[in-house]
Amino acid sequence: MEPVVPPEVTAELTQILSNLVLGDNEIRSNAERAVNERLTQTPEVYLLALTQFATAADTEMMRSFALVLLRRLLFRTSAGPSAKATRLTLYDRLSSQTLGTLERLLLHCLSHEASEAVRRKAVDTICDLANHAMGRGRPWHALQAQAFAMTQSPEPGARESAFRVFAGCPNLVMDLQTDAVLNVLQKGLQDPQSVDVRHAALRASVSYLTASDVHQAAQSLSLMYPMLATLPPLPHAHLPRFLNTLTPLTSSSPQLFAPHLPALLAFLPALILPSADPGPTPTVARPFPGTQSSFAFPPPSESVSDDHENEQDEEAEEVRKAALEFMISLSEARPNMVKRVDGWVGAVVRGCLGGMGELRDDELTAWLEADPAEDPTDDTYPHVYEQSLDRLACAVGGKAILPAAFQHIPGMLASHDWRLRHAGLMAIAAVGEGTSKVMQNELGKVVELITPLFADTYPRVRYAACQCVGQLCTDLEEVIQAQYHQQLFAALIPTLEAPEARVHAHAAAALINFCEGVERDTLLPYLDPIVERLLKLLNPSSEDNRQVKRYVQEQAVTTLAMVADASETTFAKHYSSIMPLLLSVLRNANTSEYRKLRVKAMECAGLIAIAVGRDVFRADANAFVELLIRIQNSPVDPGDTMLPHYLIATWAKVCQAMGPEFEPYLPVVMPPLLRAASVKADVSIYDDDEVPEDKEGWETIRMDGQQVGIRTAAIDEKCQAFETLVIYCSTLGARFSPYLPQSLELVLPSLRFILHDGVREACAMMLPMLISCGKQSNTLTNQMVSASFSQLTSCISTETDSSFLSSLYKCFTDCLRVLGGSTALPPEFQGGIIEATKRQLQALADKRKARSARPAAEIEEEKEDLALIEEMEDFALEDMSKLLVLLDPNHPLLVAVSSVRDLGLRLSAWDSEDEGGEE
Repeated sequence: MEPVVPPEVTAELTQILSNLVLGDNEIRSNAERAVNERLTQTPEVYLLALTQFATAADTEMMRSFALVLLRRLLFRTSAGPSAKATRLTLYDRLSSQTLGTLERLLLHCLSHEASEAVRRKAVDTICDLANHAMGRGRPWHALQAQAFAMTQSPEPGARESAFRVFAGCPNLVMDLQTDAVLNVLQKGLQDPQSVDVRHAALRASVSYLTASDVHQAAQSLSLMYPMLATLPPLPHAHLPRFLNTLTPLTSSSPQLFAPHLPALLAFLPALILPSADPGPTPTVARPFPGTQSSFAFPPPSESVSDDHENEQDEEAEEVRKAALEFMISLSEARPNMVKRVDGWVGAVVRGCLGGMGELRDDELTAWLEADPAEDPTDDTYPHVYEQSLDRLACAVGGKAILPAAFQHIPGMLASHDWRLRHAGLMAIAAVGEGTSKVMQNELGKVVELITPLFADTYPRVRYAACQCVGQLCTDLEEVIQAQYHQQLFAALIPTLEAPEARVHAHAAAALINFCEGVERDTLLPYLDPIVERLLKLLNPSSEDNRQVKRYVQEQAVTTLAMVADASETTFAKHYSSIMPLLLSVLRNANTSEYRKLRVKAMECAGLIAIAVGRDVFRADANAFVELLIRIQNSPVDPGDTMLPHYLIATWAKVCQAMGPEFEPYLPVVMPPLLRAASVKADVSIYDDDEVPEDKEGWETIRMDGQQVGIRTAAIDEKCQAFETLVIYCSTLGARFSPYLPQSLELVLPSLRFILHDGVREACAMMLPMLISCGKQSNTLTNQMVSASFSQLTSCISTETDSSFLSSLYKCFTDCLRVLGGSTALPPEFQGGIIEATKRQLQALADKRKARSARPAAEIEEEKEDLALIEEMEDFALEDMSKLLVLLDPNHPLLVAVSSVRDLGLRLSAWDSEDEGGEE
């Protein structure tokens, strides 16, 4: 191909690019500056030179590098003389002639590049260019024509590239005749020569169906059969990528799979079920005797090396995971659809249970000796199967999954193989959340199955029994504690004395879950033996020769805190045994390895102080506070990320315990708290084509059409600070008044802190407390009142979240009540709040009308989500009514509120026995 730029430019660019890939930082930095300078001065020449280099460089590495660099540079925003120009990319600054030449060079690269790796980079760059160009109203007809021509090429590589182009840029074919597009895709799906071509055609088909509108999708249903028909003939090594390509379609367009579910059910279960058949006894490899399969996977071989067996095992595992993810994703997207296919749920359950039973038998020593936070055996645990069972239960609900699961679980729990007993217990724990409403009916039988396993001979089974009970106490909170506390305490309390540290520590952890949902009177008969054993774990006696592990002490302290919180004042009898131990930890656990134990001791002491009350705590209050002050004033340890959070939380607990007596300590605690509350959000905004860096403590969200990175740790601390201010203000009342102006300055603008709902909720809760504080202390000014109502009215007028809208109305009403009723509302705000309410009523009415107009089948599929949305709206309408009644018991807008409420679909998220999308 003829050069399109002068040879001296090509030579210079070649040198610059060669320097860019060198390891020397200084040389590379100079090369980066040179690229930026050339692009600023003569962008067209150097972008064309870069494109030409991508087609003509001597090495595959440099051609690939040039294509990647071109893709990155073309749509990078460039500096310009005006604000508008700064949003332009280099692409936007290129002339039509230059764009045409650039496109021609890339098409030449696509059709003539011999290297598969470079050709794939060319496809990526071409698709990016085509998508951006079409988004700017510039169609690329030559690419469309060339891609279609390449689908007919005798070269498999060319055909694959063509379908990759269609996959990466489906808009190229969206305006063409549907039949013509389907014929091309179907031919690619049936390519007789190349698996890679078939896979590229599958990717293109998925992209096409995903991008299709309802009419096109209806016309394209015939494409699903050839897409799914690519799977059965595949060598096993290729199955995962084909299944992974299809899986996103199960979420975006699950209805397309409906006619094909029986065929899928005939094919997929053989991929997810264990394949070995050792005979009638349940084993790890095949826990369900009597199940037959005509599918041996992987195919048996008479003589294979260990290495080859390992490769086959890894290959089989990848296939199992890919097939399982496909079935789970489809089940989550359309639970009612898959439940209508007899055997679907049962097959997935069996696959999950089989996978959960595949633990290594030789890891016990490592497991016993490991700190749970650094368990080396965790990497080999079959998490994916346990998580899949959890997801399936949440999707399809108890009516569908419990019969299928408990067809096998009792046999697993009775198995001679510890791995199956372990898997059976973990399976009960995994399905608890999704089946809790139905499981309640059989809870007695479930408890009878679990409790004998606390006496199992194998420690990991006893650990799993603790995990199972702990999870059920969360998923069936209050129900299991109220009905079966005797059986569960009889199992858990002795397990606190298990010989293995990991087992007795996990028993203590399970007690936390138990105590979170237990009534105080239920707990009291068991309080003494629990505390006695926890104290032994925290501080073993001299006769006990075992070396207590630090994670056991940490867990014992955490559990003691929860037990104290649940037992309330009754815990006072144990106060004198425990508080000295905790204060000793705070005095002496100063090194880095004791960070967690120290903060847990702080938390525990604070909760115990609340439980026993100020009269019992008073004797140790000064000592505890002095220790907290010493810790707060100690040099900051940058590695101790837990301490600031626990320190703020513990001060709040001390305030709750001491009540008004805490006032002298406000000068100590308020400055750091106000600093934490006033922290600005740490955010990064990314360009659309920029891949956000995966950084610990950061989260990426879409906001106003932009990718925004947020440092979540900072805003979590901000939220905690506001929640703590709520505690101080509510506990101290008028005594908090010295900090009223500063707090109000922070609270009012933070009502609009959209990056964290907890911040806004805390501020809405605190504002009436601040006004009450000011009124009681005679420090409230008219300016404070006006600023509060002004911000509230403005927030209500623009709020779109029904849940927070409810909080805003409640806040407005509570503020008025504190001030003495409707007459306290300044006249200038009366009209504003009524106008804001009218706007909100209209917005809610429009939402409900639009919802009612949706197809009945669509509403049924999303019934639970829609019910929760309407429930939040009803709360907002209720709080709106309360404000209107306070303003005027006969306010005319009350009729409008009632009318909007009647527009609801009247769904209930809990109107069936099952919470899993039952019909």
